[in-house]
Amino acid sequence: MTQKYHNSFFIRVIQFASSIGTLWIALLMFLIVADVIGRNFLNLPITGVAEFASRSIVAIVFLQLAAGIISGRMLRSDTLLQVLWQRAPRLGRTLEVTYSLVGAVIFGVLTSIAWPELLDSWRNNDYFGTRGVFTVASWPFHALLVLGSAFTILAFIASALDILRGAQPKGSVDHE
Repeated sequence: MTQKYHNSFFIRVIQFASSIGTLWIALLMFLIVADVIGRNFLNLPITGVAEFASRSIVAIVFLQLAAGIISGRMLRSDTLLQVLWQRAPRLGRTLEVTYSLVGAVIFGVLTSIAWPELLDSWRNNDYFGTRGVFTVASWPFHALLVLGSAFTILAFIASALDILRGAQPKGSVDHE
């Protein structure tokens, strides 16, 4: 991304979301290690770690997606793009914009599917776990999926607009 986007409010918000995801990873690692130690050495497992970890992984991914796109660190195969940017820059630019727009559409569809699930889990007070032993409301995890998807849509659109304005995409593609 060009320098003008680096200090924008949107960039700061997605970097904050990504930082929350990183801290969540550290907390999850601590919790898993504590559960393993408690389970194997003290015969005292921590209840609900597996359920919490499975929901956390999805939330963490969605918290960090937009930052990966804006920074150009999204994993993809770009061998063909390297050749195109060197030999046919206009075609390379077209493919990059198309990639970003298709990504925005896919996450738009995901958001439209996840939104009703978020509302249902909120209204019905859904939870996961075992009643009386360990329960956690499921709506915050649905909310993070929706929020992360919305941020990802905006990141894809910002990336497409940046490329259309003449910037070369960040990442491993060598455009020189």
